[in-house]
Amino acid sequence: MQVGKGRDVGFNQISLFEAKIARGNGEQTLSRDVYRLGHHFDFFRMLSFYCTTIGFYFNTVITICTVYVFLYGRLYLVLSGLDNKALRFTLSGPLQAALASQSFVHLGFLVLLPMMMEIGLERGFGTAVIEFILMQLQFASVFFTFSLGTRGHYYGMTLLHGGAAYQATGRGLVVFHTKFSEHYRLYSRSHFVKGLELTILLIVYGIFGQSYQRDKANIFITFSMWFMVFTWLFAPFLFNPSGFEWQKIKDDWTDWNKWISNRGGVGVPPEKSWESWWEIEQEPLRHSGKRGTVLEILLALRFFIYQYGLVYHLNIAKNRNGVLVYCMSWIVVFVILLVIMTVAVGRRMLSGNFYLVFRLFKGLIYIPIICIVIILIVIAHLTVQDLFICILAFVPTGWGLLLVAQAIKPVIFRHWIWRLTRITARRYDIVMGLLLFTPVAFLAWFPFVSEFQTRMLFNQAFSRGLQMSRVLGRQKNDRRAPDKKY
Repeated sequence: MQVGKGRDVGFNQISLFEAKIARGNGEQTLSRDVYRLGHHFDFFRMLSFYCTTIGFYFNTVITICTVYVFLYGRLYLVLSGLDNKALRFTLSGPLQAALASQSFVHLGFLVLLPMMMEIGLERGFGTAVIEFILMQLQFASVFFTFSLGTRGHYYGMTLLHGGAAYQATGRGLVVFHTKFSEHYRLYSRSHFVKGLELTILLIVYGIFGQSYQRDKANIFITFSMWFMVFTWLFAPFLFNPSGFEWQKIKDDWTDWNKWISNRGGVGVPPEKSWESWWEIEQEPLRHSGKRGTVLEILLALRFFIYQYGLVYHLNIAKNRNGVLVYCMSWIVVFVILLVIMTVAVGRRMLSGNFYLVFRLFKGLIYIPIICIVIILIVIAHLTVQDLFICILAFVPTGWGLLLVAQAIKPVIFRHWIWRLTRITARRYDIVMGLLLFTPVAFLAWFPFVSEFQTRMLFNQAFSRGLQMSRVLGRQKNDRRAPDKKY
C-alpha cells in the first residue's frame, strides 16, 4: 500500500501468485548461486539467507511431508500388527504426557504466538485477542492452511521436475463467481487429490487403529489433519462469491459436464476440454530428467505398499499371510481396468448409432460381475465391510498405476496402455468431481448458507451490492422469459 501497488485480489489470483513464487524458489534451490552463497556465508548470515528466501518454502514441504509420514507410518504399524506391541511402551505416564504436548504443535498454537505477541506489544493484548477471534470468524485459518498446500505442491514439483516459468495472475474484476470446472482445473492436482488421499488414510486409520483410540493426543492430531483435509477440499468453494447460490450451482454443473466430456485436439484450449487440460498437466513430467522420473515412480509405490497391508485384513482372506492373497488382489485390479477399457471402447463404437446395443453390451459385462460377487458372498463369506475395504484399497492402487504410466509416457505412448491410462484418468476425475460437487450442491439447496457466506466473507457494502445484482439479474431473466416462449 505504501508504494501504491495495493489492489483487490481474489482467491484464485492469490493462489496463482503463491504458485508462481513457489516455483521460482524451487528453481533458486536448484541453482548454483544458492549453493555457493550457502558455502561462503558465515553461520548467522546463512541462517538469515535461508529463512528469508528458500527456507520458508522448504519448511512448508517438510511440514506437509510430516503429515504423510505420520499417517503412513502409523497405518503401517496398525496393518502389520506392531501397534499392539508398541502400545505397551506408550502407556507410561511421562511418555503419554510428551505425546499429549505435541497436539498443541499440530493445532498451530506455536505458530500463532509471534503474531499474538506482535499485536499485543503494539496495540495491547486485549486487542490481540479480539483480532484473533475476528480472524477465525473470517476463516483466516482455512485460507492460510490452503495456501500451505499451494506452496508445498508447486515448490515440491519444481524440485522434482523443474520447469518454472512466468505465470500471469490476472488483474481483472475479482468479485465474481468462479465456475466449478475452473476450480477443478486450478486445484485438482495440488489440493483435491492430496485431500482425498489423506481422507482415505484417515478413514482406514479410524477403522483399524482401535488401539490408539484411547490416546488423547491422537484425537487432537487427527482432528488437525481432518481440518487440513476439509480446507484443501472445500476452501475454494467457501471463498467463492455466490459459491452456494442454487442457480450458479446448476450452471456450474452444466459447464462441468460439457468440459469433462469434450475431446481435446490441436488448438483446443484447456478451458474447453478435459483432454487438453490433462495433457498440459503432464508438461513437468515431459521435461523432467531421469532423476525426476525415478523419484515420481518411487513416490507412487506408497499406494502399492498400502494395498499390500490392507488386503490381508479382509475377512475373505481368512488370516492367510501368503503371497497368493496379494497376487489375487492384483488380478482383481487388472480385471477392473479391463472392464473400464472394454466399456470405453464399446461406448465409442456403439453409443452413437447403436445405443440399445451398447446398453445390452454393458449388461453382458456387468451381470457376470454381479453374479461373481454374489457367489463370493454366499460361498466365500464376503462381507459388506470387505467390499468397502476393497474400494479403499483398489482406488489408491489405480491412481498409483496412473502416476507410473504418466511418468513413463514416452515408452507407452504408442501402445493401447496409454489409451487405457487416459480413459481411467477421466473416470477418476469424474468421480472426484462428483465427490466435491455433491456437498457443495447440498449446501446450496439451503438459501441461508449463501447469505451466511456473503455476510462472513465480505463487508456490508459489497453484501448489499451483491444482493442488488441478484435482484437485477432475476428481473432481466424475467423480461427475457416471454421472448423465449414465443
